[in-house]
Amino acid sequence: MMRWRSGMVSSVRREWRGAIELVVGTPDGMVKALAYPELVGTPVPGDRVLLNVGALVMGLGTGGYALVVALPDRLPPDPAQDGTTRDSGHLVKARYTPLQPILLGVDEEASPHHAVMAAADTLDDMPVVLADLHSALPAILAGIHADRPDARVAYVMTDGGALPAWFSRTLAGLAGHLAGTITTGQAFGGDLEASTVHTGLLATRHVLNADITIVAQGPGNLGTGSTWGFSGVALGEALNATVTLGGRPIGSLRISDGDARPRHRGISHHSLTAYGKVALVPADLPVPADLPADLAKEVTEALAPLTTLHRIVEVPTDGLDAALQASPVPLSTMGRGLLEDHAYFISAAVAGRHAASLLPTSSGPASS
Repeated sequence: MMRWRSGMVSSVRREWRGAIELVVGTPDGMVKALAYPELVGTPVPGDRVLLNVGALVMGLGTGGYALVVALPDRLPPDPAQDGTTRDSGHLVKARYTPLQPILLGVDEEASPHHAVMAAADTLDDMPVVLADLHSALPAILAGIHADRPDARVAYVMTDGGALPAWFSRTLAGLAGHLAGTITTGQAFGGDLEASTVHTGLLATRHVLNADITIVAQGPGNLGTGSTWGFSGVALGEALNATVTLGGRPIGSLRISDGDARPRHRGISHHSLTAYGKVALVPADLPVPADLPADLAKEVTEALAPLTTLHRIVEVPTDGLDAALQASPVPLSTMGRGLLEDHAYFISAAVAGRHAASLLPTSSGPASS
């Protein structure tokens, strides 16, 4: 449960869109803390802050911050809009938690996009790339833009990892490279808010005019080392949603020869479970054409049971290393970069390349 601390802001380390990283003095010593100004206000040195230090105490990787819960002596002002009506939205995220935000959903009656969303019921065969981890996002994007720099790419962030999109420095660094981010389910803080993956997907096509959409959870990942106990099972459900809405699903495979854990070496059991047991409809599963021989053999054998439903596509990798190296944000998964886990990032990039290959020469909404 919650581990509370009270502390004093010593300094501001850095800021990115929606987040401020702080150094806070506590009875336990100095700690690294994170504040979301939209939720708690903007801390400055000298402010007293209330912290949740649970993830920090446990030494969790992605969540290794103390989180600012409140500035008790300097509360932020109320939002400018009238809080007694639904004119500014009534979509509640992180529901019934102390910091639940009330937001305007993309398809609400008060939304300027309501009429478009009310009429939307198909993705028009739009390619949708599905990935297990948030760290795959920039690699998939690099693979798309390596061949189709003109493609409008949107991101649907599901709620399996971080709920605030503001936590992601990757998203802050990809500003200008994505058509937009839509936060779905309990996730929030995107350019648009949606209540479900279905409405999020439809909004990427009909509001953001995307040619391709990438779906993945936010930073962080829940995993228990069991077959079903990981947040990435939602991949299979998102694949089903994509086909239901008339999209073209492409499953990015989590392949690694750099992960020391047996369950994630070769093809991660996350991919095998999500695509092999949760997905009920077919998808394209791209594989790099030039994996090292031993890894390629392992991957082929692991994918064999999935071929009864899905189509395995070998994709050339020429030019993708350069595209990955030119990523506008650092590539990192579980602390490993491109050189330490090349197979992981190149596998994500070929999923993007394959999605780009499905676009017409003059792509849909972006060129209409």
